[in-house]
Amino acid sequence: MSAVREGLPEGRYGRSADERADRKLKIVGSVLGIGLLGVVGWIGWDYVAGQSVSAEVIKYKVVSDNAVEVHLEVRKNASVTGVCTLSSQDVNHGEVGRADFTFAQKDKRVDEMVTLKTTSRATMIDLIGCRPEGTAN
Repeated sequence: MSAVREGLPEGRYGRSADERADRKLKIVGSVLGIGLLGVVGWIGWDYVAGQSVSAEVIKYKVVSDNAVEVHLEVRKNASVTGVCTLSSQDVNHGEVGRADFTFAQKDKRVDEMVTLKTTSRATMIDLIGCRPEGTAN
């Protein structure tokens, strides 16, 4: 009696088509994965490095119907003049004040109290954003 073979003799005809396709998929997947990680890393680095002026509202105090005192902490490069935009809103979320404040100090971190003038009593302060002087908001 002769034995019936189930498959090809191992090693006689090289790799099967499935093995070649699997290897190509692994290579393509690895290249795409590395590319995606590179793009995400580049975007993250650009975002962090591009933030030359940033700020945080530490606290604020409504001092009258026409003014709010705001304590800002501004972080920037020492050589950069920063401009931060603040907005104030009333109880109905209508804007009652908006102003740009300039920080020209030659420090990397600036703590300053600024006064935002309003048209009526403010209930909320919003830091719209900060930027280097001379750039669009």
